[in-house]
Formats: sequence, C-alpha cells, structure tokens
Amino acid sequence: MKTVGIIGLGIMGSAMAGNLVKAGFTVHGYDVLPARRRALKKAGGEPCGSAPQVAASAPLVITSLPSAGALHQVAAELETRCIVIETSTLQISDKLLARETLAKKQIDMLDCPLSGTGAQAKTRDLSVYASGDRSVFQKAIPVFKGFSRSHYYLGEFGNGSKMKFVANLLVAIHNVSAAEAFVLGMKAGLAPKIIYQVAGDGAGSSRMFQVRGPQMVAGRYDEATMKNEVWQKDMKIIGEFAAKLGVATPLFNASGVIYKAAMAQGFAQQDTAAVCAVLENLSGLRRKHG
Repeated sequence: MKTVGIIGLGIMGSAMAGNLVKAGFTVHGYDVLPARRRALKKAGGEPCGSAPQVAASAPLVITSLPSAGALHQVAAELETRCIVIETSTLQISDKLLARETLAKKQIDMLDCPLSGTGAQAKTRDLSVYASGDRSVFQKAIPVFKGFSRSHYYLGEFGNGSKMKFVANLLVAIHNVSAAEAFVLGMKAGLAPKIIYQVAGDGAGSSRMFQVRGPQMVAGRYDEATMKNEVWQKDMKIIGEFAAKLGVATPLFNASGVIYKAAMAQGFAQQDTAAVCAVLENLSGLRRKHG
C-alpha cells in the first residue's frame, strides 16, 4: 500500500501529506481551498478535484477535517471501496454516524485521532490513537509509520477519540500552566530564554512547555499550529464528554477561561500559546517584542 489519499489539507493534513511523500508514498489529496491543492503539488503530491476522486485513486484515505458537517459530507460523497482513516477531533457520535454511512458502501473506517501540534506534525512527531476493526488497523500500520512516530491500537471504535479527549485535557492545562510560569518568571525579572532553558530542563517541564515555549519566549503567535478558534471546538467536546460522565475537571475549566479571554483579546486566528499574552496583560507585564 504505497498510494495514499488525504482529504483535508489544512495544518495537519498538509503535514501528513508532506511526510508521506518523503516516505516514498504517492499521495493524492483534496481540499476545498485551491491554494492548499497547489501546495500539495509543490510538495510532490497529486492534487485531486474532489473527495470521491481521492478515494478512486487510493486504497487508503486519511480524512483531516474541521467539522462534523465536513465529515458527513465526505462520507456521503465517497463511493469507491477503500479504508478511511478518520483523524479529526470530533464527537464520537458523529464518527459513528459517518462509519455507518460508509459501511453501507462497504467502506471500512477507523477512528484515529492524532496527538501533537501542527509543528510536531511537520517533523513526524505525532502519535496515532487508533480504534476499530483490528484487521483493518493492521493494514494501515505502514501508513501510520509514514507520518507518525508512534501508533496505538485501543480496541473498539471510539476508544481512540476517548484517549484523544484525555490527552487534549492535559494539553489544555499544561499550555496555560506553561504560560503562567513564563509570566511569573518574566515579572520577577528573568529573561524568557533563560526560563525556557532552565525550567524546561527541570521537574516542572511538560511537552507543551517544550513545544509552545519558543513562541512564548518570542511573544509571537501568528504562525499558528493550533488556532484558538479551532481549539474552542476541542475544548467544547472535552467539556461535554467529561460532564456526561460526571467527571470533575476544575483545572480544565479554569484553563478554559484563559482561552476564552484569548478569543476576546483578538487572538482567535493565532496559536493557543497566545494565552501567555493574556496572562501578561492580566499581570500588568509589558515587554518589547522583536
């Protein structure tokens, strides 16, 4: 299986496409935005004119979509028998409905959300949380290896999304805690580069501190690997999932206030690391940015 299709060529989809091309795969891709299709061609892939054309060109198709509506539209359009690897962060109920639509056309679908930012996706530093039919999962392993550093089989369909909700809860909290630590250090007179170097080498470090720390050091968030407005969708899904289970999430809820403040302060299109700027404002910290 050296030919792969990708539907949705945004931050994550384009990064997966680029790494699969580098790994020797022929990549057919589609996105509603022509500029993204042109970018795929420049990266060595084969742009297609529609989602059905992608499925007709590849035995395995990765979907990386921004909404449940987009997933349902793609599921309705596909007709060619193939394997669909669904990597988006969406409600499990929406993925189950899409799987049902595809199953009627003998199309297999796995629930495979990804752990990692857009920047990590570019360097193949992603983890795949796969769930669904194990035999279908086995067929997809060579493709997972082409764009990720690790992949896990988590059992029945939907377990991949459940694990993603757990992981993203940690991401939400750790991102804000990293920003809080930076602001405390800077307000105390420490240089942000020193904070990143020294605290990042200590017991209090986290993956989010390492990944988003450089943006917080620079105070620049315009090269978004996860936009705040998109993150709101993920936060909503996690909050509803936890509430349905009756799980208390005080730290997650507290972090949500800071992300909403980022939206209100004009950071909707910027990276979620911009919560550092929010906390700087709340703390009365003013610094010059290069």
